[in-house]
Parts: sequence; C-alpha cells; structure tokens
Amino acid sequence: MAYIPDYEGKNLTCMVLRIERSSIHDGEGFRTVVFLKGCPLRCQWCSTPESQSPQIEAAQTGDTTYGVSMTVEQILKEVRKDIPFYFHSGGGMTLSGGEIFSQPEAAKALLREARAEGIRTAIETSFFTTAHAVERVLPYVETAFVDLKLFDAERHKAYCGVDNGTILYNLLYTNQMDWNGRLIVRTPLIPGINDMPEELEAIGRFCAQLKKLQYVQLLPYHRLGTETYRKLGRTYQLPEVPTPSAEHMEKCRAIVRKWVADVR
Repeated sequence: MAYIPDYEGKNLTCMVLRIERSSIHDGEGFRTVVFLKGCPLRCQWCSTPESQSPQIEAAQTGDTTYGVSMTVEQILKEVRKDIPFYFHSGGGMTLSGGEIFSQPEAAKALLREARAEGIRTAIETSFFTTAHAVERVLPYVETAFVDLKLFDAERHKAYCGVDNGTILYNLLYTNQMDWNGRLIVRTPLIPGINDMPEELEAIGRFCAQLKKLQYVQLLPYHRLGTETYRKLGRTYQLPEVPTPSAEHMEKCRAIVRKWVADVR
C-alpha cells in the first residue's frame, strides 16, 4: 500500500479546471500546471472563459464539461507522478487559474505541502485578493507571475470588470514581505487597449518600484478560446483586435525598458 503523507489541509476540496503536464511556459523547467476554477475578473480578452465560474459547467453542445472537484491530496497525487521530470529539468508545480486566490486556503495547502516534499512551486495570478491572503500564500511560492493588465484604474475596470487598486497595492506590498522568491510581472499586450505609450510608461514607472522584480514580460494578444466561448453560448468581445507584430512588441518593450532594464 502506497504511503500517503498526513498534513494540514489534505482533505480540503478544490474546484479544478484541469491539470496539464509538460508545460515549459509556466515557470522554469518541466511544469505540472494545476488550473483552479473561478475568477473575479472578466477580462474581455480572456482566453479561458471556462475558468471564470467557480462552478462545474457544461457546454451547450453537450460534449464537454468544465471543472471537477478534487481534494488537495488528490491533486498532489497527480503532481507527484512527475517528480522525476522536475529533478532533471528544474521544474515543479505551477498553480494557475482562473484565479488561485479565489481558493486561498486550498492554494496555500497545495503549495505548502509541495514545498515540504521538495517540489518547486510557482503561481500565476492577478493578485486581486487581500494582502492577508498574499502574506499567507507567498512564503510557499518560489516564483510569482503576476498580471498587470492595465495601470489606468478606469480602463482596468472597463476592460477587466474590477478596479486595479488592490492589485497595485499587493504588488507594492511584496516590497515589505519577508519573501525570497522571484516576482515576474506579465502584461498581455492588447492593441488599442494597453499598448499606448502613456500606458506602457505608467506600467514601467510602477514596476521600477518593485524591489523583488526579476523582469517584466509583455505577452502578445491572441484570439485564443473563441471556440470555448461558442460552446458556452457567450460572445467573444474583441473579435477584431489583431495580434501585435513582432516589431510592435519590441517597440512596446523599448518604452518599458526606460524604467525596467529586463523586459522580455
């Protein structure tokens, strides 16, 4: 009979969208990415609309169900299968979403036990949560990828459905935390929405204040997930927005580099 470790939170229930293996884009090395379901933001360019609701959803086509209830231990049982790959590649487990802070206690239990078992950890988050939640979870995180989608508060609310004051506060709060992890700020570059020089200047100036920042990453917009919108009976809101060219991406990076040396 396999040994099952006993630890706090092992029987907490999570709503999981899916677990993906072999990722190389969600942290260093080979990653097992656990996508938690549920997100308070409603970004108009969201490529995973099936991750937004905290409930299990069925596609209108009747051929797909999104979401499954799992305990923390059931999730880690799947993650442990990939430990040999982590050892050779420097990878580990990444918690993503949805928004992981929609399920803060489960996220903390997953990350804490993973670290206790020697598994490297990363998170992908909007930081739209309380500073208390960040303070409780971040000690178990080696790398935090935090989205800063828009700096302008009104535009952030218009395009993402929520104000960004909490997000900015939590990013600055990492300056005073006793945390030795890596902070990476990601900005999805959406033509006509957040690629204006004044917006990029504001993002750069703000990121220059972050003491634990490793680098800023600009990600080109893609119309991903449109088929999922159709299956859910929802309308994709940015059908005419183009993917930015490589040249435009580099021009935008150059603006942010006025304030942050490492922009990728």
